[in-house]
Amino acid sequence: MTDLPKVELHLHLEGAAPPAFIRGLAKEKKADIGGIFDERGNYKYKDFWDFLKVYEAATSVLTSPEDYARLTLAVLEESAASGVVYSETFLSPDFCGGRDVGAWREYLHAMREAADRAERDMGITLRGIITCIRHFGPDKARETALCAAETAGDWIVGFGIAGDEKVGKPRDYLWSFDCAREAGLRLTAHAGEWGGPDSVRDAVRDLGVERIGHGVRAIEDLALVDELAEKGIVLEVCPGSNIALGIYPGWRQHPIGELHRRGVRVTISTDDPPFFHTTMAREYDRLNAAFDWDEGVFDGIARTSLDAAFCDGDTRERIRKKLEARNA
Repeated sequence: MTDLPKVELHLHLEGAAPPAFIRGLAKEKKADIGGIFDERGNYKYKDFWDFLKVYEAATSVLTSPEDYARLTLAVLEESAASGVVYSETFLSPDFCGGRDVGAWREYLHAMREAADRAERDMGITLRGIITCIRHFGPDKARETALCAAETAGDWIVGFGIAGDEKVGKPRDYLWSFDCAREAGLRLTAHAGEWGGPDSVRDAVRDLGVERIGHGVRAIEDLALVDELAEKGIVLEVCPGSNIALGIYPGWRQHPIGELHRRGVRVTISTDDPPFFHTTMAREYDRLNAAFDWDEGVFDGIARTSLDAAFCDGDTRERIRKKLEARNA
């Protein structure tokens, strides 16, 4: 499935950092983060909450715009190798300049330059979605939203929230989402991963989002599933992530198949691919094996993903031609 052109909507930039890249950067900076790797050099964690700690430890060696430029190129090289032609990545000013707007602009400039280079050299297009970190609290989320509002435009296209779903309620972050909305940014929110169906319902109702990151636990409330299908709410589904973290025991038990059958607009993403030993090509291969989805199903999901992308119309049409070229 590597040769199928793919659109990915749910990718954390730091979480997509290859372990070897982070180890190399730590060595350059003489930073001791060896405890986050196993004996084979992969990221090591016990559960989701330990994963968050390991994620932040890995991110701690990314301390300059140049580091993020190098990271952007490394991540896009991996994505392009799986056939991804368009990607939206989550970016957090919390990790890029401590939510200071001036510092954030410097980091953003470095990442944009790297993304432009990758588009020229690898044929992959990247856009950014700024996320506040839920477990950092509503006050820091406001600062993040102001960074988003100040840099909204053709490259920063969305705003969302990530982190520990068990902290607070979506409505606690309403000010930040209203700020981003007024700046013209499109909205998404992580929900329905560790929180149940009510977390999805709350995010849609209280924050007015048009996409949900994960959202798979909506399957536990079929009335909600019908509502998502009727409203056209898009789910950024990351099956490999859900299985690696133990939310579902295996690919055949993952609800993406049933959600798709019931008319929900599902998309496919990798979330934090090296943490979960996955790639977009592997996600496609495992879904093909689990649900017998053929290329027609995957082409349809890619089109759904592109329709749900937050990019401008010109970019969307340019990517659409790449999707259609394969079927010409």
